[in-house]
Amino acid sequence: GFPNSEAYRVGKTYPDFSVSRAYIRQTIGLGGGREAFDDALGGTRDVRNLTFTVGHLSAKDIFDTNAYANDGRSQFMNWVLVANGAWDYPANTLGFTNGIAAEFNTHAWSARLGIFQVSKVVNGIRMDWNLAHAWSTVAEVERRYAPGGHPGALRLLAYDTRAHMGSYQDTIDNPSLGENIELTAAYRYKYGFGINLEQEIRKNLGAFARLGWNDGKNQTYEFTDVDRTATAGISIKGAAWRRPEDRVGLAVVVNGISAVHRQYLAAGGLGITVGDGALDYRTERIVEAYYNWMI
Repeated sequence: GFPNSEAYRVGKTYPDFSVSRAYIRQTIGLGGGREAFDDALGGTRDVRNLTFTVGHLSAKDIFDTNAYANDGRSQFMNWVLVANGAWDYPANTLGFTNGIAAEFNTHAWSARLGIFQVSKVVNGIRMDWNLAHAWSTVAEVERRYAPGGHPGALRLLAYDTRAHMGSYQDTIDNPSLGENIELTAAYRYKYGFGINLEQEIRKNLGAFARLGWNDGKNQTYEFTDVDRTATAGISIKGAAWRRPEDRVGLAVVVNGISAVHRQYLAAGGLGITVGDGALDYRTERIVEAYYNWMI
């Protein structure tokens, strides 16, 4: 659970340029009346609609969003409070990928399905174009509701990734490899699930939670070294102290890894962000608070 979601895991000694997003999005109305929607362009759309997105983007733009814990620049900074830590979501080192997603929306429900490219190597900048063997699919169902006029949403996520990953067990079983998991790399699968909840409790007070799990058999490939996660927190707007645009946030996190993942790290293996040999790894516990002051 790295504390700064704006930090990249690669550096250069010279200025560089990259394209973050370049995509096409098309919404097809299916009736049911008109409603306003929150988008860069704003406007209205049919309540029932299909939305297709294709191009270069972040999978997090579409999946696993949360009103209270989604943006490291204006909310919590820890990257497991920006995204589900157990979702090894497809992305290059900078957090972007190529892919296509389809969404079906009604007034209370949404269903999303996407397929994206994965990196050519672990935490790599280049994508793997062996598309028959390297890809990541993600599906999400969202239910929106408003008990007592307080909006909330529940999202259920499942993913399956196939990439050129090493195996923790194969690495442990072959000491001659020197705990170099890259020497066991083959096209393998990693799958997992997530739950994402947001709920306004009363005006100016909201709460959120995420739970995540993945199989933890093969190496972390894209995001972070977490196989199980639980996060929860609250967000308060400053109306009570006459600062209605200010926000206060408080969150707690517990992260864990699978048994074989622990054995691999304890034997001296390395992950993307963890591993320094022969340690007794326990759950990670995090508390984060922020005050967002609108100057």
